[in-house]
Amino acid sequence: GLSVFAELRGTDRAEQMHQLAQGVGAEAAIAELSLDFVFGKVWSRGGLERKQRSLITIGILIALRQTEEMKNHVRAGLRNGLTLDEIHEAVVHAAPYAGFPAAWAAAIALKDIDADEQSKITLEKI
Repeated sequence: GLSVFAELRGTDRAEQMHQLAQGVGAEAAIAELSLDFVFGKVWSRGGLERKQRSLITIGILIALRQTEEMKNHVRAGLRNGLTLDEIHEAVVHAAPYAGFPAAWAAAIALKDIDADEQSKITLEKI
């Protein structure tokens, strides 16, 4: 699961997650379970491309109003080939199904990602 996590979130974040999983307490146990089950078993399955898995995950997180975790999966989705335009469209599409307040919260959270991505694009041009 650690290699899949690194592909989705980058090696620095993967190392942080690995170190966290080596600790003690609930946080360490949840990190270990995430690496083993979520990324080792679920994200590693066949049947869907990672881009599709990212879009599904983002949609679920919008519905659950889990905007901080959604930001993590937006970044992973961008690594998996989603565009910001596709993600914005997913937020709009979620509104009638998950509710306007959930979609609004996701749209606000997405502004942070837009700013991050715009900064990266600007830095790449320099």
